Amino acid sequence: MKITNVQAIPLNVPVDLEIVGLRRSTNLSCVIVRIDTDDGRIGCGLTAITEEEVVACAINDVAMHPLIGADPMRTEQLWERLYWLLTPRGQSGYGSHAIAALDVALWDLKAQALGQPLWRLLGGARNTVPAYATFGFGFIERDALGAAASHWVEAGFRHLKMTVGQNALMRRDEPRRITDVIAEDVRRIRAVRDAVGEDVQISIDANCSLDPLHAIELGRHARELGVALFEEPITHNDVRQLRDVRKRTGLALAGGQNEGLASRFADFLAAGALDVLQPNVAITGGYTQCLRIAGMAQAWNVAIGNGGAWPFHNMHLHAGVAHGGFIEYHHVAVLMCQKLFKGLPEPHDGKLTLSDKPGLGFDPDWDAIAAIGRLPLSRGKGKA
Repeated sequence: MKITNVQAIPLNVPVDLEIVGLRRSTNLSCVIVRIDTDDGRIGCGLTAITEEEVVACAINDVAMHPLIGADPMRTEQLWERLYWLLTPRGQSGYGSHAIAALDVALWDLKAQALGQPLWRLLGGARNTVPAYATFGFGFIERDALGAAASHWVEAGFRHLKMTVGQNALMRRDEPRRITDVIAEDVRRIRAVRDAVGEDVQISIDANCSLDPLHAIELGRHARELGVALFEEPITHNDVRQLRDVRKRTGLALAGGQNEGLASRFADFLAAGALDVLQPNVAITGGYTQCLRIAGMAQAWNVAIGNGGAWPFHNMHLHAGVAHGGFIEYHHVAVLMCQKLFKGLPEPHDGKLTLSDKPGLGFDPDWDAIAAIGRLPLSRGKGKA
C-alpha cells in the first residue's frame, strides 16, 4: 500500500447553537486532511484551534511531498520525517497542527488496512469512555447558565465544564479590569453550582487567559464552590507559575492540549505542575506523539484527559490506553463535527461507546466538506 495523494482542506464551518431557548450562530475553523492510497483506501485527519489557511498551506505546499509514494503503515517513520521537515529545531505552532492532521489520517488508514477499529489498535483497553460536557461559554448570560447546566445533567452528564477568564489579558485595552472579570466568573460558577447541586462535578477553563495573580484569586473562590479542576489557568503555561497556582489554590490543574512537543509535557511532569495532562491528538502531533505522552504520564502516575475538544478523534486514545480519562463533549465542536462526519457516536449516561468498524469508525461526508470548503475562510476568527 502506497500513498498516492495528500490534500488539506481548510474550512470555516458555520454552527448554529440552540439550547434552553438560547440561539447563537458562530463559526469554527478546522483543516480536514485526505490521504489516498493505491488500493483505494482513504484516511481522514483533522486539526483545529489554529489558522486553517496557514496549516492547509503547510500541508499542501510542503508536507505532502515526502509522503507521496510512502507506506502509510510506517507511522513512526513518517512522523519523524514530518517532525524534521516542519519542526526541526523545537518549533511547534502551525507545524505541530499540520503533523497532527496528517498523523491522524495515517492511523486511520493503518487501522483500516488491518481491519481493526483504531481504539483497539492503540491498545484496546476499553470500548466505552466517560465524557464531560463543555457548555458554559462566555456568550451565555449568567441568568441562563443554570438552565443550560441542568439540560446537560438531564442528558446524563455528571461532569460539566465552563469557561472563565473570558480572554481577560487579551482584552485589557478595552479597558476592562481583570478583577471585574474574576468577580463575574465567581457569580457564574455559583449560578451553575446552585442549579446542579453538590453531586455534579464542575470544571473551569481559562484557556490561558489569566496571569498568576488573578488565576490564584479565582482559584481560591472556585475551590470554595467545589470546583474539581482548573484547566489552563495562566498564559504561556509556565511550569513554575502553574506549580505555584496549584500550591496556593489547592485546586487540581489540567492543561497541555495546545502544546506541540512532547518535551513540554516532560517539563510539566518534572515540575509537578499539573494533575491531569491533556494531550490532544488533533493538536499535539497526532496519535503517534500522544501515545508517547500518555506513556510518560503513566510512568509518573499522573492522569490524562481530553481538553481542547474533538472528542470523536480523542476517544480512540483514551479507549486504547489503560489509564485513559474523560473525553470532552464540547457542544460547539460536536455540532461542527456533525456537519462534517457521518456515523458519530451519541453519548448515553455521560459515556461514548466506540464502534468496531475499522479505522476511526465514522465517515467523512465529502460532499458536505466540499460545500463548506467553498465558503469564506475565517481570517483568524475561527477559534471560538
